[in-house]
Amino acid sequence: MKASELRSKSSDELSAQLHKLLEESFRLRTRKATGQLSQTHLLQQNQRDIARIKTVLREQAK
Repeated sequence: MKASELRSKSSDELSAQLHKLLEESFRLRTRKATGQLSQTHLLQQNQRDIARIKTVLREQAK
């Protein structure tokens, strides 16, 4: 996911996508804690996507 793609979306779409990513983050952390997550790079990728969305939302708020 690129920031340029995110900037073309509305704030409602970004908020919905952020909520979905936060839920996915919870699932990934739970799977990691129980030892079921073999693709640990997904945690970092998810966190970066969340940060990108929050950044774009803050830019739009200004």
